Amino acid sequence: MVEPRVLPRAEHPISRRDIDPDALKVLYRLHHAGHVAYLVGGSVRDLLLGRKPKDFDVGTTAHPYQIKRLFRNCWIIGRRFRLAHVKFGAKTIEVATFRRQVPAGTEEEPPLGALAPDEAAGLLDVRPGDERARLVRRDNTFGTPEEDAFRRDFTINALFYDIGTFSVIDYVGGLDDLQARLIRAIGDPDVRFLEDPVRMLRAIVLAARLDFRIDPPVLEAIVRHRGEIAKAAPARLLEEYYKVLRSGAALRAFHLLGEVGLLAHISPEIPWPLPHPLERSLGALDDYRARFDRIPDTLTNPVLLGSLIAPVGLLRGRPRRGEGPPHAHAAWGPRLGTLPLARRDIEILHQLLALQPRLSEPDLSPRAQRSLLHRIAFRDALTWLEIHGRDGEAAARWRELLEREPPRRGHVEPPPADEVELPPFRRRRRRRRRRRASERPA
Repeated sequence: MVEPRVLPRAEHPISRRDIDPDALKVLYRLHHAGHVAYLVGGSVRDLLLGRKPKDFDVGTTAHPYQIKRLFRNCWIIGRRFRLAHVKFGAKTIEVATFRRQVPAGTEEEPPLGALAPDEAAGLLDVRPGDERARLVRRDNTFGTPEEDAFRRDFTINALFYDIGTFSVIDYVGGLDDLQARLIRAIGDPDVRFLEDPVRMLRAIVLAARLDFRIDPPVLEAIVRHRGEIAKAAPARLLEEYYKVLRSGAALRAFHLLGEVGLLAHISPEIPWPLPHPLERSLGALDDYRARFDRIPDTLTNPVLLGSLIAPVGLLRGRPRRGEGPPHAHAAWGPRLGTLPLARRDIEILHQLLALQPRLSEPDLSPRAQRSLLHRIAFRDALTWLEIHGRDGEAAARWRELLEREPPRRGHVEPPPADEVELPPFRRRRRRRRRRRASERPA
C-alpha cells in the first residue's frame, strides 16, 4: 500500500471552470451514486500545466454495466477491455473502471458488473474449454485507484483529480516529474516497452509536445528496443502518426523519432536526417495548428498525410491503363512501411493538389468559382492553400466565398444535439383491412 501525495484545492490551479461541463455531469452523477469518480490521464496533466486538454477521461470504481444503468446515453465498447462511452451529441466522455496490472498469461474471473446481463446470467454455464471462457475472462481485471495508477505508462499520466474533494492525488511521483519537466516510466521501462511497444512512440510525442526531457533510463530502453515497434499493430501506429501531425509539435517529434531510430523502423521511406522541404512542410503545419486553441476540423487525414509524404516525393501518380505490369494498379499509391494508408485519403490528396493552380487564378468566372466550391476535395484544398500556399490573398478570398456560399439544395444543417426536441410519442393506428367482395354483407 502506497501512501499517495494529496494536493488540496488551495495548492493546485485546477478549477471546475476549466473542465468540460459534460465531463463534470458524468463525474457528479457517479459521485452522487456512491462511486469514486476521478478525472484521469492527460487532462489532469494538461490542466496542471495551464494547457487546454483535447479530451476528458474519467476513472471510477463503478463497473461498465453499472455505469450504463446511470446514463441512458451510454454505450459499452470493447470485449477484451470494456469501456463506457457517454455520448453528448458528437462529443464522447470515456469512462473506464479502475483496473490493475495482471501478469501475462494469467486470466481471472470478471466481476458480474463487467458483463452484459446475458453474459452474467450464463457465466456459471461456461465450461473451462468453451470459447466464451476465453472471450469474457480477459483484461477486465478491476482494481483500486492505486492499482490503476501503477499500470499506466508514465508518471505524469497517472495523476487523478477527485471531484469529491477537489484535490489532486498522486501515487507515482508524477507531480515532482511535472515540475521537473521529465518523462519517466512507471516501473521498469524495458518491461513496459516490451508489454506495449507503442509506449516508446508516445514517450517521444509527449516530450515533443510538452517540451519535456526524457528520463535517461527511458531513452536508453527506447534505443535498445526500438526494433520491437515493428510488432505493434500498423493501424495503431498510423493513428499515432496522425496525432503527432495534429499536435502542433510535429517537426520536433519527427526529429526525435529520427534521433532514437524509431523513424527508420516505422516508415523507412522517410529519409533521415529530414530533408529541408519536409522540415519546412512540418513547420508550416505546426504554425497553422498554433492559430487554434483546439485541434481544428480542417486538419483532415489527407491534409496531414500530404504534409508528410508530398515534400519527400512519395506521392506517385496513378499509372495509365495499359502501362506497366498487370499488378501496377493494385500496388498503386505511396507506402509508409506497413502503415495502412487509406485509398480514399490518397485520392483526395491527389485531388486537392490538382486544385491548387486553379485556386491561385485571380480572374475565375463566377460559374467556375461555384464549380470549385462544390468539389469534394475543395475544403481540404483550401486548408492546404492556407498551410502551404504563399498566396494569402487567394486563401482569404476563397474562405470568404465559402462562407457566403448558400447550402446545396436539399441540404439542411442539423441543429445542435442538445437542442433537438423529440416529438411526443404517438401510437400508430392500425390500418383497417379492406373486405373482399365475398365478405361484404348482402
